[in-house]
Amino acid sequence: MGTASLVTPDLGHAYADALPELVKPWQAAAAPDPSLVLLNEPLAAELGLDGDWLRSPDGVAFLVGAQVPEGATPVAMAYAGHQFGGYSPLLGDGRALLLGELRDPAGGLHDLHLKGSGRTPFARGGDGLAVLAPMLREYVVSEAMHALGIPTTRALAVVTTGRDVARDGGWFPGAVLARVASSHLRVGTFQLTRAMDDVGLLTRLADLAIARHHPDAADAASPYLALFEAVRDAQARLVAQWMGVGFVHGVLNTDNVTISGETIDYGPCAFVDAADPATVFSSIDSGGRYAWGNQPGVTAWNLARFAEALLPLVADDQQEAVEIATASLEGYATTYAAAWTEQVRRKLGLGADASDEVVGPLAEQLAELMRGTPVDHTGFWRDLSAAARGDAAPARDRLLDLEGFDAWLERWRALGPDADAMDRVNPVHVPRNHLVESALESATAGDLAPVHALLAAITQPYDPAGVDEVYRQPAPDGFGAYTTYCGT
Repeated sequence: MGTASLVTPDLGHAYADALPELVKPWQAAAAPDPSLVLLNEPLAAELGLDGDWLRSPDGVAFLVGAQVPEGATPVAMAYAGHQFGGYSPLLGDGRALLLGELRDPAGGLHDLHLKGSGRTPFARGGDGLAVLAPMLREYVVSEAMHALGIPTTRALAVVTTGRDVARDGGWFPGAVLARVASSHLRVGTFQLTRAMDDVGLLTRLADLAIARHHPDAADAASPYLALFEAVRDAQARLVAQWMGVGFVHGVLNTDNVTISGETIDYGPCAFVDAADPATVFSSIDSGGRYAWGNQPGVTAWNLARFAEALLPLVADDQQEAVEIATASLEGYATTYAAAWTEQVRRKLGLGADASDEVVGPLAEQLAELMRGTPVDHTGFWRDLSAAARGDAAPARDRLLDLEGFDAWLERWRALGPDADAMDRVNPVHVPRNHLVESALESATAGDLAPVHALLAAITQPYDPAGVDEVYRQPAPDGFGAYTTYCGT
C-alpha cells in the first residue's frame, strides 16, 4: 500500500465554487460489482496517485464515483453547443461527472471526470451509462495521441460496473471511464453563458479560462481578445497535428472544442487508412461535415461561435466588437497554414532552410499523388524514410502515378531530407481500425490480451523494435468499410 497521504486523494472544487450557475451537484449511479479493467499506471504516478490504492476496493469505488473523498463535490457540468451545425441551447454532462480537481506533485491542476456514471439532469432521455468497448476505445486512442505528442485528455482507468447495458439490440458490460483533462472548459461552455445574458458570469468564466490555461492573456491590452486568440492558435496547431497523423475526430461539435487546446471526446474517432480527405467513419455524420479533410475549416467555424460568445467582453459597442473579432478570426488561417507547413516540413525531413514557398507546393504535389491511388497514409509516410536513404521502392510500389512520383522524388531528394528526423515524426504504429475493432470485440468477450498488446504497440509509435509486424499493416481486404459509433 502507498502512504496515507496518497491513499485518499484530495479533490478540489474550484470550478464549482467559481461558477455555481454552470453546474449541478450530483452523484454517480451505483455500480453493483465494480471491477478494474485497465489502470494507467504512468498517468497515476504523474498525478501523485497511489496505484496500489487505486487497485484496492476503495480505489475502484473511487474510480466509479461511488466513494469520493471527504469535502469533494461531484458536479454535472452545463454547456450548450452546435451539433452538426444545429444549435442545442442546453447539453451538459448527460452521463458524466466532474469529481473534482487534482493537483499533481509539480503543482499542475487537472480535472478528474467520469464518463458513463449514470443519468444527470442533462441526460436528455438517455440512460446515462456506457459500455465497455467505447470506453476502451477512448483509453486506447487517447493514449496513442499522448504518445504521438498531440495534446489530449487522458484515461486514468476503465472499470466495469457489474451491470449490463442495452445497446444496439443486445446487452453489453457496463463501464465507467475515469478521464483526466487540463479542464473541461469548452466553446459550448461559453455559448451557454452568453445565452444566459449575464455579462458578470461571462466575465468570471473568461477570467477562469485565462487563469487556468492562458495566463499571458491577463497582461494584454485586451485580455478577452487575447484569450480568443490564444484558443484560436492552440486549436489551429492541434488540428494541424491531427491532419499530420490522419486522425479523424468524428464529432467536432462546438462542445468538443476545448479552451485548453486538448483533444477531447473519442466517441466515433478513427485513423485513416487510405489518404482520402473525404474519409468519414462516424455513423451519424451522413453528410461528411466532419470528414478528415474538413476538420481545419470546421474548426474555424467553431471558433467563430466562440468569438460570438465573447463579443460583450471584446467591446461595449456590438458592431465594433464584431469587427474586432472578425479581424482576429482571420488570423486562424495564418496560424493553421504555418502549423501545417511546419508539420509537413518535419514529416518530409526538411530543415528550416527549406522555405515555405518550396515546402508548401512539394507537400501538395505529394498529397495529390497519395490521393490518386489512394495510398495507405501511415505506411507511405514511413516508407519515405527509406526513400530518403536511397530505397524508394517501398513507397513507389504503393502508387499508381510512377512518373509523377519519380519527378517529385528527384525534387525532394535534392533538398537533402533527414531520414532519421523523419522516423522521429512519422509513426510506424497508430491504432489501426481493424486491430482496434478486434481488440474491443475480444475485451467484450472477456479477453483483454489483445487490448494490452495493442496498447504496447501504439504507445511506442515511432519505434518498430520488438513489436510484431501485424501492428504496422493496413486492414486486410476483407475488412471492408469501417463505421464507428458514439457509444451512447
